[in-house]
Amino acid sequence: MQNPLTQERIDRDGHLWSNLTISEAAWQKAEASPDDVAIYLEDEPAITYGSVAEEARRLITGLRKLGMEEGDTISFQLPNWRESVIVDIAASAMGLLVNPVIPIYRDRELRFILKDANTKLIYIPEQIRSLEFPSMIASLKPELPNLAHVVTVRAEGDHEGMLRFEDLMDNEPVDLATLPKVDPNSIKTILYTSGTTGNPKAVLHSHNTLARIIQNSVDCWGMDENDVMIMPSPVTHVTGYGSGMVLPFISPVKSALMPRWDADAAVDYIERVGGTASVGATPFLVELLAAAKRKNTRLPTMRLFACGGAAVPPQLIHQCYEELENCRAFRVYGSTECPVITQGFVKAGEQELAAETDGMIYAYDVKILDDDGNELPRGVDGEIAARGAGMMLGYGIAEQNASGHDADGYFLTGDIGVRTEDDAILITDRKKDIIIRGGENLSAKEIEDVLHDHPMIKEAAVVAMPHERLGEGVCAYLILEQAEASLELSEVAAFADSASLAKQKIPQHIQVVADLPRTASGKVRKDVLRKEIKAIIEQA
Repeated sequence: MQNPLTQERIDRDGHLWSNLTISEAAWQKAEASPDDVAIYLEDEPAITYGSVAEEARRLITGLRKLGMEEGDTISFQLPNWRESVIVDIAASAMGLLVNPVIPIYRDRELRFILKDANTKLIYIPEQIRSLEFPSMIASLKPELPNLAHVVTVRAEGDHEGMLRFEDLMDNEPVDLATLPKVDPNSIKTILYTSGTTGNPKAVLHSHNTLARIIQNSVDCWGMDENDVMIMPSPVTHVTGYGSGMVLPFISPVKSALMPRWDADAAVDYIERVGGTASVGATPFLVELLAAAKRKNTRLPTMRLFACGGAAVPPQLIHQCYEELENCRAFRVYGSTECPVITQGFVKAGEQELAAETDGMIYAYDVKILDDDGNELPRGVDGEIAARGAGMMLGYGIAEQNASGHDADGYFLTGDIGVRTEDDAILITDRKKDIIIRGGENLSAKEIEDVLHDHPMIKEAAVVAMPHERLGEGVCAYLILEQAEASLELSEVAAFADSASLAKQKIPQHIQVVADLPRTASGKVRKDVLRKEIKAIIEQA
């Protein structure tokens, strides 16, 4: 992929960048403090700086034997495992582009992502829950001519035409002096995020932008070597990737990965490793508080919980203050393109601001725009636009960069909000056609495209609906080909599943209607549908 970084951007943000690659930071830590813990693992020995450096160097030797070289793309569809960290550091040192893929993605998403990223090698588990990854990749491989190598991780047996991770690791550590000098401004990571066009967009971050994102939070939250970041979010998502795998190498803070979310286990884990902070979507905090109450603990080591990625009820923030001994919860706001535009209100006396706003603007320039791109005053609703040293380099497709930014390089978030007198953002609506389910963006159009293939469906309009645990769920309004016909949710769900739509994108509710509300030009009024389904759910 072409790097969209401009000289103008370098001139504007360069003084805020560390100009160090993630692997260079890892080598420095390994040399200075080889026995210090970098990352705790819930069910395995902790990763030390020395151990991960040694393992990454062994993997590099194995990758070189396969012919992998600077500029190639590797993908990994792994849980929060030790191997994910090794893969990332090794790729960073070689100048490979790293493409984390969420493990629940199936054929439909995976086909597009691996083709678009031009993936040359992918790491996969053997099985997670009922999903078997080797057979899925094998079925896609004929459509992916650039995919030269498939590497299974923690596989119990061999799979035809695939390599084993253990075999790649069975090598001597590479001599660091033989590694290329990787530019910290080069593309480090390709993260795919659902957009309004149906297909995911490739969001490109460099070593410098990733490090800046994390450093902003470390600075704002006053974190140091005594802090441990509990990370249940997948390392294949921007939150887990940054706060789980980048954080320990560019700051003094340790992280603690969880391979799967279990609230009771999280309470035990926090107490065992002395967890002090976490970043996660609303369900994590809701369930953590409930588990702490069940276990009769107030988790005294916890001091920060950044909550975002889904609607955050103000009462949840107040509840955390009341039920955990020292923990201040707060709302944050951002996206894969512009992570953590706002940091939380964490100072004494800021509880109300933490609960009632979506966070304090920090290390970003933010403006609120009207429909014509004019800046609006404080207190007036408009589209949120942001620019900062932690924002992405750009999208993988040039045309998307042009439409996704204004003339001054501000990213157009697609969210409607207000800038308050306290320099906070308050989200009031959404301009972009997505659903945010448990912190993950889902494209309404992608789901609609699948539903339109159903022989009984004439038109589908997919919108967000309230979901008690995940913030938002998927609701499909359907007009049927035959007005007198009927269609059940179970039939729609089975059809979507047969089309390999990822589980989280399958509608949880349908409304069969005779017509849809429209503008004068015929565009479906999804704002009306969102309000309608919200009222229906609340009444139920």
